[in-house]
Amino acid sequence: MNDDVRQELKDWFEFYRELGIEDFYRRAPEQRVGMPKPAELRVEPGREPTPAPTVAPTLAEQKMQLESVRAPAVSARPVMPSQKLSLFEAAAPAPARRERETLEQIREDLGECHRCKLAGGRKTIVFGQGNPHAEVVFVGEGPGADEDEQGLPFVGRAGQLLNKMIQLVGMKREEVYIANIVKCRPPGNRVPEKDEIETCSPFLYRQIEAIRPRLVCCLGAPAVRTLLGIKEGITKIRGQFYDFAGTKALATVHPAYVLRNPREEKILREDFEKIRDFLKAR
Repeated sequence: MNDDVRQELKDWFEFYRELGIEDFYRRAPEQRVGMPKPAELRVEPGREPTPAPTVAPTLAEQKMQLESVRAPAVSARPVMPSQKLSLFEAAAPAPARRERETLEQIREDLGECHRCKLAGGRKTIVFGQGNPHAEVVFVGEGPGADEDEQGLPFVGRAGQLLNKMIQLVGMKREEVYIANIVKCRPPGNRVPEKDEIETCSPFLYRQIEAIRPRLVCCLGAPAVRTLLGIKEGITKIRGQFYDFAGTKALATVHPAYVLRNPREEKILREDFEKIRDFLKAR
């Protein structure tokens, strides 16, 4: 055994003693850390065993190996639900399931809203009204003068016609839920602008999620564009059912349109008859 090998072995032994390994010589050859196994030695008669051509790990490499055994690193990769965990991995605790919001909580979050410019001209926020567990949610465009005064949706002439159609379905106003895509009256009853809708409509989506109705009825083109993303004319798509947020949606004309075009009441009546048939088909 040459001097270099002796020095290397001496360094190994001193390092093992620092680690508290005292029974090195009593271990079986295959258990001696860092030493080549018998199958890796080449023995010739009359000569000392010499290592095979494979290069033995250096002392620094041996230290790294031993440190990794004594303190295994914790894996930083995320554990997916479908993966099986090893003995050395622990799954992160599952996030707590968020309870469904109530309409009262959403109204409280809305507060005395000043998120868009409509707040400057309103008198009252018109949040919505009706059964918090309604089967049907009616969504209009925005509050008018009467709604802004009373703080309730569809209480003017258009609301009276809507009540008439709801009765046609065989329901009462108290059994449904009524809201608008914006909750403050636009100046002069104009159509809500894009930025106003983008700011206010998330509260409408949360209302629908809280209620989880069987059907959402979009009254007029602005409601259809906002909820369904359909830009075609309302008279072309009215009376059709669409998939929406895990439920169904129906597009029809706004009652105010019928007030301006009395002969078109028949199409509104036809669409509400489809609502009646839909609700009966449980």
